[in-house]
Amino acid sequence: MAGADRPTPAAPAALLIFPCNGNAVEALDCLGGEHVLLGFVDDTPAKQGTTAQGHVVHARAAFARWPDAEVLAVPGSAATYAGRRALIEGLGIDPRRFASLVHPAARVSPLASIGRNVLILAGAVVTSNAVIGDHVCVLPNSVVHHDVRIGAWSLIGANVTIAGHTTIGERCYVGSGSSVMNGLDVGDGALIGMGSIVIRSVEPNARVAGNPARPIG
Repeated sequence: MAGADRPTPAAPAALLIFPCNGNAVEALDCLGGEHVLLGFVDDTPAKQGTTAQGHVVHARAAFARWPDAEVLAVPGSAATYAGRRALIEGLGIDPRRFASLVHPAARVSPLASIGRNVLILAGAVVTSNAVIGDHVCVLPNSVVHHDVRIGAWSLIGANVTIAGHTTIGERCYVGSGSSVMNGLDVGDGALIGMGSIVIRSVEPNARVAGNPARPIG
């Protein structure tokens, strides 16, 4: 019979998204036929049991209730980015459960390397041999050029441009609308404020902003 030798499509994987925040809601647009959402997970009691975008918000017990479900953990903002590692590790999730989601309108080069628990939203471009570590979010319309390395636990805002041969360390925050010149190093734990133009390397744990970016309090 025609078509009888075609492989059976894999069943979509169950997915839980933590927490119920802006990044999580935007991640819904990345869901395709590979995942079916079981709901959000959030530590805030007032959110639990309610519905967000038509999906139930569960307590952390959901991770044990559905032990085979994949997990996307996308906490963090400019105010809380430094605690992302501790929060995600505190979930106690087997690393093999973490899922990475790429919006269908994003462009990721087949030569790029993408880690676990990575979220890449609409319009983002990851070129050539760029490397994006585990637990990284790249928000809409950002461009990560060739030979760029983004360390684990970092957040890249919307409309960010990171030029070639630049390294963004671990636990960094790059604010929306920023541009980082080629060949620079942004140290672990650094924050780059929104709309900044970075023309010099940034020390670990520094906070810079402006055009050109300078240290801030």
